[in-house]
Amino acid sequence: MPQLFSYGTLQKEQVQIETFGRILKGEKETLTGYKLEMLEITDPEVLRKSNQKHHPILVFSGDMEDEVEGMLFEVTEDEILQADEYEVDDYKRIETVFKSGKSGFIYVGK
Repeated sequence: MPQLFSYGTLQKEQVQIETFGRILKGEKETLTGYKLEMLEITDPEVLRKSNQKHHPILVFSGDMEDEVEGMLFEVTEDEILQADEYEVDDYKRIETVFKSGKSGFIYVGK
């Protein structure tokens, strides 16, 4: 089963229900070598779901001292595609390895 790392609005239960039709199961995880910046969201549907004008976005720093805390959720292949739809065009999905050694997908800035 694919793993999806959320460090922002996909951790909100309301966003999960509207995006996936369910509340996701997961565990806390840490991503190293990245930092967070903020991105202004203009997509009206994403704004409606998240109720936030600015969303965090991962930026690769390469510095292993930089860490981002979040949740690593178990999702289906279909839910990965639904997450792709939710994330605006400023994000791209890549696979990486987390501090625990587990692997999963993250959304980073294009």
